[in-house]
Amino acid sequence: MNRIIAWLFLAFIGLSSALFFVVALILWAVTVPFDKRLVWLHMFTSFWACLYLWTMPAWSVKALGREKIRKDRTYVVISNHQSGLDILVAFRLFFPFKWVSKVEMFRVPFIGWNMYLNRYIRLRRGEKESGRQALADAEKALAAGSSVFLFPEGTRSETGRLKPFKPGAFILAHRMKVPILAIAITGTREALPKESLNFHGSHPIRIEVLGEIPYAEFAHLSVEETAEMVRQRIAAHVV
Repeated sequence: MNRIIAWLFLAFIGLSSALFFVVALILWAVTVPFDKRLVWLHMFTSFWACLYLWTMPAWSVKALGREKIRKDRTYVVISNHQSGLDILVAFRLFFPFKWVSKVEMFRVPFIGWNMYLNRYIRLRRGEKESGRQALADAEKALAAGSSVFLFPEGTRSETGRLKPFKPGAFILAHRMKVPILAIAITGTREALPKESLNFHGSHPIRIEVLGEIPYAEFAHLSVEETAEMVRQRIAAHVV
């Protein structure tokens, strides 16, 4: 039964994505002349992603601390990474940002094409030149007033225990002198484990905005010290 539920849900995602991409394309064409940061398109994408959370009753998602996000701030957004489901859950914040995502995601029909429309940032893992280009693209996004969302573990944790944070996100925060917004996600590993597309029953999921870490709070730290400081803050809220 679990496998049947999973396949039905994947079929729903595939079929609905075609329709939603057409809507996204129209919205992009209408708003891009005056919405240079593509906020309208991102917010529609957030609705698109959240629809899949809302239509799966077993995934009860609570979003906490959204009031801590300041609309007049541009952030480097940092979160732990437990599951592919984390991406949908992050959209539950309904907060405009640019993803830094592996290039393979951009090849997914409709969903990946929408990522291109949103000007999300591509990263080919393991390639230094791609990493440098992604960092440069992230700097441009921040300079233009868009926050940037990263999973600094680099890949999903199989145990839920946080892996060491890679330095790229923290190099970015230091270079651009912008605050870091720390996010903790729990429950997604149980709902959708790594390397699984099966249905795993009912699981509570929580995404919590831990708050802004002003640049002044880590300006005197090294990149490595900043990464560890943020990692410890998030680890304290991950169970």
